[in-house]
Amino acid sequence: MADTSYDVIVLGSGPGGYVAAIRCAQLGLKTAIVERELLGGICLNWGCIPTKALLRSAEILHYAQHASDYGLKIAGKIEADLEAVVKRSRGVAKQLNQGVTHLMKKNKITVHMGEGQLTGPTSLTVKGEKGEEKLTAKHIIVATGARARDLPFAPADGKRVWTYRHAMTPSDMPKKLLVIGSGAIGIEFASFYNDMGCDVTVVEMLDRVVPVEDKDVSAFLEKSLTKQGMTIMTGAGVEDLKVSGTGVKAKIKAKDGKVSETEFSHCIVAIGIVPNTENIGLEKLAEMDRGFIQIDSYGRTRSKGLWAIGDCTPGPWLAHKASHEGVTAAEAIAKELGNKDVHPHPLDRNNIPGCTYCHPQIASVGMTEAKAKEAGYEVKAGTFPFIGNGKAIALGEAEGFVKTVFDAKTGELLGAHMVGAEVTEMIQGYVIGKTLETTEAELMNTVFPHPTISESMHESVLAAYGRALHI
Repeated sequence: MADTSYDVIVLGSGPGGYVAAIRCAQLGLKTAIVERELLGGICLNWGCIPTKALLRSAEILHYAQHASDYGLKIAGKIEADLEAVVKRSRGVAKQLNQGVTHLMKKNKITVHMGEGQLTGPTSLTVKGEKGEEKLTAKHIIVATGARARDLPFAPADGKRVWTYRHAMTPSDMPKKLLVIGSGAIGIEFASFYNDMGCDVTVVEMLDRVVPVEDKDVSAFLEKSLTKQGMTIMTGAGVEDLKVSGTGVKAKIKAKDGKVSETEFSHCIVAIGIVPNTENIGLEKLAEMDRGFIQIDSYGRTRSKGLWAIGDCTPGPWLAHKASHEGVTAAEAIAKELGNKDVHPHPLDRNNIPGCTYCHPQIASVGMTEAKAKEAGYEVKAGTFPFIGNGKAIALGEAEGFVKTVFDAKTGELLGAHMVGAEVTEMIQGYVIGKTLETTEAELMNTVFPHPTISESMHESVLAAYGRALHI
C-alpha cells in the first residue's frame, strides 16, 4: 500500500498552493498536493495568464489598426479570428500547466488528483480516479481559492450570462456586451472585447470605475475608455436581467434614479468572488467570516496544524499575495518542525501591488492620496504626465501619468499610482522602495535610465516636492 502520511499536505494547487508545496519541499519536508481539476489552479488555467494572452492579441490588433500612426501601411482588411485568439490563449495555459506538473516531479511532491475533504486539522480524504484515499500529515495548508460570484437573479449559464471563465472561451463574438462590475476582471474583459470590435457597456455600482484605485486614476481611465467607444455607467445598478435565446434584456438604474431597459447579446458578471470553503470540513476547524478562513499573519487557523493561504482567506485576492503567503506558511511550518535556519516574514499588506491589464494599464501600491489623508497623514503628492516623457512620446503612448504620495513629515513613500503603457512592469520599482522603507531622498537620488517611461516615476517624486524638471 502506498505511503499516505506526510509532513505537509497542500489542498489546492493554484499560485498559493503549488508555491507553498515547492517551498516545503525545498525545506526538506515530505510534501503532497491535492487538486481536483488542473495543476496551477484558476490563475494559470482560467485566470491571470490566459487573460493576458487574450489581451495581448487585442493589443496587437489595436496596433495593426493604427499602423498609420507609426508611418506604416498594412494592406488588406485587419480582423480578429476569435477561434485562433482563444486557441492561442488555451495553448499558453496548457504550457504553464505542464510547467507546474514538471515542478511537482522535480521537487518530488506527490500529487493526488481528486476532491479533498478535511476529516480533522491534520487528516483528509481524497475522492478521485483511484477511489477514496485517506491521507494524514503533521500540517495541512488549505489553498482552495475562490470562484466568481453569481447575480442572484441571473446565474451564469455560459450561453448569454458569462463569468470570466465563459468569457475566455466564447463560442461566438458578442455584438453588444454588458459588463457588470468594473474591478480588475470586469475592466480587463471590457477592454478586450472593445478592442475586438464589440459594443461594450460597463455598469459599476460605486461612483467610479476601478474603485480601489486612486480617484485620479479612476477619472483618467473612465475618460480613456469612453474615448475608445465604451459606455461607462457609474453609480448605477442592474436591477433585473431577462435571458432569452438571442440575448439579455437588462433593467439598469442610472445615477439619476432613472430605470431603462436595454438589450445586449451577452453579459459578463464580474461582481467579486466567493471562497471555495464549503463542504470541505472546515466548519468545526477554523474561524470563518463570510466564508473566508481567518488566519494569523503566518497563515495559522485556530486549529493546530491547519493553515490557510490565498483567495480562501481575507484579501487582497491576488495571485502574488497567495504565493507570498504560501512561502510564509511553508517557512513557519518548517520552523515548527525544528528547522532553525528558516526565518519566516509575515506579509505586509501595504506592500502588495495591484495590476490591471486594461488599455491603458493600471498599477498601484500602498495608500491612495485620500486613504493617506483619512489615516491622519499630512501628505505631499506629485503627478507627472507621460506627455512630458520622451520615451512615451516616441512609442506613441503619451497617455497616462504617475502619481506618488509621501508623508510630508518624514518623507516616507506611502503610495504610488500609475496609469498608462507598461505601468504594470514599472510598479515594482516602488514596491521595492516601499519594502525597503524608502523616503523621497533616496528616490530623488536614484539615477533612472534614459530614455525610459520609468523616468516619469522619478519626475513624479520630484513633482511632490516642487522640483519636477520636465513640466
